[in-house]
Amino acid sequence: MRQKKTRWLLVCFILLCSLTQAQIPIFEASVKRVLFLGNSITYAAGYVQAIEAYHKAHFPQQKIEFINVGLPSETVSGLSEEGHADGRFPRPDLHERLDRVLLQTQPNIVFASYGMNDGIYLPLDSLRFQKFKDGILWLHTQIEARGSRIIHLTPAPFDEELGKKPGYAQVLDHYSEWLMQQKSWEVIDVHFPMKAYQASQQKTDPNFALAKDGVHPGELGHWIMAQQILRYLGQKNILQFPTIIQALSPIKDPNSFFQLIVKRHNLMKDAWLGSTGHLRPEMKKGLPLMEALALSLEIDKQIEALLAP
Repeated sequence: MRQKKTRWLLVCFILLCSLTQAQIPIFEASVKRVLFLGNSITYAAGYVQAIEAYHKAHFPQQKIEFINVGLPSETVSGLSEEGHADGRFPRPDLHERLDRVLLQTQPNIVFASYGMNDGIYLPLDSLRFQKFKDGILWLHTQIEARGSRIIHLTPAPFDEELGKKPGYAQVLDHYSEWLMQQKSWEVIDVHFPMKAYQASQQKTDPNFALAKDGVHPGELGHWIMAQQILRYLGQKNILQFPTIIQALSPIKDPNSFFQLIVKRHNLMKDAWLGSTGHLRPEMKKGLPLMEALALSLEIDKQIEALLAP
């Protein structure tokens, strides 16, 4: 009898700890705008949308604007391989647009995700590596000079078997390790947890891949990224949820709720890219920013309705 009572008290304690952890705010009360910078993985937005949805579901009283200005093909190194995009255009360089982005968005926090394109899919080279480091150092300095908090993400891993670029997985290992060695910086490692997850799955399914093309993570890969970020931000129990939908426990209809977050996010990311400007051709043309903001308010009403008790 005593063992049953002890077991029951332990279960209650674990549940209480879980609930307490879920109530730890992700962001300080002063945070109003959170900006995401990066390449096509950030533009794809899965991990950004998951973070936004989780925050909205668990902390609905804190109104934060999540702004995604990820730009496909972009580097922070300023490098571009010969014949990129079949010769149609060189890789865009963050140096060209960062000032405009920061001026218009005025973020309190910036998440920066670079590295995948910065070695331009060639084996490790000291000059290319230095260009990456120079670019990251420049970015870090620019954000801090404006009084914003910058949090770096290590790049997603590269799958050489699917991506057909021998030696490039080692390049991203190297770039990730360098970022993690910057002890005075805030750095969240998504690279090695994603590699570890894929390796564990491949023990039973040799064909398992987080990124079908070797570069761009699918839904699960983006969720692993979001989990690592949310865990860093204090959500210690986040790893127990296999999907973002299961992590939206306060919501009665989490599927509909998440789809509305995705709809609004996709509307605004193209509007922000259009407003801040860039040199990459072949991008979807977003609505004028003010028009997009007006439409987003209508979507907000639908989201708020799902949040109502």
